[in-house]
Amino acid sequence: MGIFSKIFQGLKKTKDAISSKIKSIFVGELDDEFFEELEYVLIASDMGADASLAIVEQLKSIAKKKKIKTMSDFTAELKNVLKQMLSIEQPTISYPVAITFVGVNGVGKTTAIGKLAHQYKKQGKQVLMVAGDTFRAAASDQLTEWSKRAGVKIVKYSEGADPSAVIFDGLSSAIAKKDDVVLIDTAGRLQNKVGLMEELKKIHKTQNKVWEDRTQLHYLVIDATTGQNALSQVELFDEAIGLDGIILTKLDGTAKGGIVFQIVKEYHIPIVYIGVGEGIEDLEPFDPETFVDNIL
Repeated sequence: MGIFSKIFQGLKKTKDAISSKIKSIFVGELDDEFFEELEYVLIASDMGADASLAIVEQLKSIAKKKKIKTMSDFTAELKNVLKQMLSIEQPTISYPVAITFVGVNGVGKTTAIGKLAHQYKKQGKQVLMVAGDTFRAAASDQLTEWSKRAGVKIVKYSEGADPSAVIFDGLSSAIAKKDDVVLIDTAGRLQNKVGLMEELKKIHKTQNKVWEDRTQLHYLVIDATTGQNALSQVELFDEAIGLDGIILTKLDGTAKGGIVFQIVKEYHIPIVYIGVGEGIEDLEPFDPETFVDNIL
C-alpha cells in the first residue's frame, strides 16, 4: 500500500466524522445557521473551541468576500484554512542528533521509536537506541525486540538502574562510535506526578552535559484516541523539558484526528509523525496538505 493510501485508510474514521457531517449541514446557503452548525461539527471532531471558532470566523469572511455558493468551492476554502493552520515550522535535524521520547504509559512510545529507527536505518544512518525506561523490565525487553527488527544497536541496563546513568553511557557511546541518530526511550511517566517530571528534568540536564552543542530534540508521543486529554500532556511535558514535536499514534483507530488542530493552535508545536497502522512502515512524516486532503 502506498503512503497516500495508508494515510487515507488511517484517517478514514476522522474523515467520516468531519467530511460527511459538513456535507449533511450544507443545504445550499452559507448563512449564520450553517456556520453555527459547522462550528459544532468541528468541535465534535475534537478540534477544540478556540481552533473551531477561528476557522469558522475566517471562513465567514472568505465566503462573504468571494460570494461562495457551492459546496465544492466552500470545501476548497476550508482545506486552505486548515492547511494554513497546520503549516508551522518543523524541527531542523542536523546529524548527529539525539531524540528523546516522552509520554504516558500505553501511548505507543516504544513502538514509535522502533518504527523511526527502521526509517533512519533505511536512510543509511547509524542508529543507536537507549533504553532509558528502567522502571519496567518489559520496557527494555520491548525496545530490545524492536532494535532487532530494525537492525540497530541498543544500550540498556537492568531494571531499577538510574535512567540518567543509562542515557549518559548511551550518549557517550554514540559520540565515541560516531552514531548519526540516538533514540532515547524514557519511562511512561504520568504527567501529573511531580517527582517523575523532576526526574525527566534531571535526564535533560544529563543530556545537555554529554551531548553539548549537538542537535537535541524532544518528541512527545500521544495516543490520538485520548482526544482532549492529550492537551494537558502537551502542556506539562512542554513546561518540563520543552517539546520540539509531537507524534500522534493510533490515528487509524479513532475519529478524533481533529485534535491536531487544537494542539498546533494552542501550543504552536508541530506534529512530526502520525501512526496509521500496526506495521513497521506505518509511521508517516506529518504533512499538512496530505492530512487535510484525507479528512475532507
